[in-house]
Amino acid sequence: MNEHLALLFLLLNLGGVAIQCASNLFLPVSQLLLNGADYTNVFQADQLQALAMSFLYLYKNGFMIAQIFYGAWLFPLGYAVFKSGFLPRILGIVLMVHCCTRLMTSLQFFLFPGFTAITYVSYPLGIIAEFGLSLWLLIMGAKEQK
Repeated sequence: MNEHLALLFLLLNLGGVAIQCASNLFLPVSQLLLNGADYTNVFQADQLQALAMSFLYLYKNGFMIAQIFYGAWLFPLGYAVFKSGFLPRILGIVLMVHCCTRLMTSLQFFLFPGFTAITYVSYPLGIIAEFGLSLWLLIMGAKEQK
């Protein structure tokens, strides 16, 4: 496999993990606001609830931004599977198509929040692509190569 392609794998995953870890920090913050500690007495109850919901929305948006990186990672993975010859080429094609649908799902979350038709295509394709790759590697990858 190409060194540049491997570096692209690493950077896309690193970007997704970093963004998701940062957005995960908003979950305990929203709970800390609602735990009734003394330092929150300066706020009204509805202000605390609104602030907690804001942190939950930040978490959700950060999670979806991380999905853009995880979706983009599928294209170089599909390309590597397609070129490898070890795995079925159709699996590489399905991974690359799933990259496009997953990116569209992430972008529709921000651009068209009420529109979910892309999600209906992306999730089954993701099950076929990602579980297919996992199953192929588990079953066929365990066999000794000649």
